[in-house]
Amino acid sequence: MTIKYEWRGDFDNASLNALHADGFGHPVTQTDWRERLQRHSLGWVCAWEDGSLIGFVNVVWDGGAHAFILDTVVAQPCRSRGVGAALVAAAAKEARVAKCEWLHVDFEEHLRSFYFNGCGFKETAAGLIAL
Repeated sequence: MTIKYEWRGDFDNASLNALHADGFGHPVTQTDWRERLQRHSLGWVCAWEDGSLIGFVNVVWDGGAHAFILDTVVAQPCRSRGVGAALVAAAAKEARVAKCEWLHVDFEEHLRSFYFNGCGFKETAAGLIAL
């Protein structure tokens, strides 16, 4: 089956909330993703298969040189098929088009190989304050 990747794809909140819950293992929420993305994002990439939302990544930015990917998620039955890496590649391409110079990501340790080996990120020093 063919997977279609769409920059700033037109999704409904219920579909993204269901995908997010499936991918991150939490109950389905009622997050207003449309409003959130319109306010804070450079864009996002949706992955579609047979009309179903099977993947998503959000690209936020500082309005200048730095973009950040958040909420990279692929439906559990669709994992290990390259969907996540394709989502990130599309996000990087569109961030370049927007004249961003850097694409940042932070992740949990178990995703290290995905981001470094599968997506081409390089390790860098960073800091974090838990709020």
